Amino acid sequence: MTPSCDLSTRRCVPCEGGVPVLNDTVARELLAGLNGWSLADAKIEKTFRFRNHHETMAFVNAVAWISHREEHHPELTVGYADCRVRYWTHAIGGLSENDFICAAKVDRLLTL
Repeated sequence: MTPSCDLSTRRCVPCEGGVPVLNDTVARELLAGLNGWSLADAKIEKTFRFRNHHETMAFVNAVAWISHREEHHPELTVGYADCRVRYWTHAIGGLSENDFICAAKVDRLLTL
């Protein structure tokens, strides 16, 4: 996979383990294709800010829909007007392409 691919159009591949964690070089290349995400403790994360709690919860529900469709679930930390989204692939204890695919899909929620 090349970083120039539009990750938001890809689908997650089920991962039950046995897949190698992305190396740092590939992770950073994929991260460069995302807007505002950062690498922290072998996870990618981004905090989204909103005008009010209603907008925050609408965003959380949209992320839940993406998670259900892709069968890949983030850690969400929800505040009144913000939500931090963190992805990593639990089954392998690190980052996989699925994390970047879902991050790109989450970003598209606010650009459509």
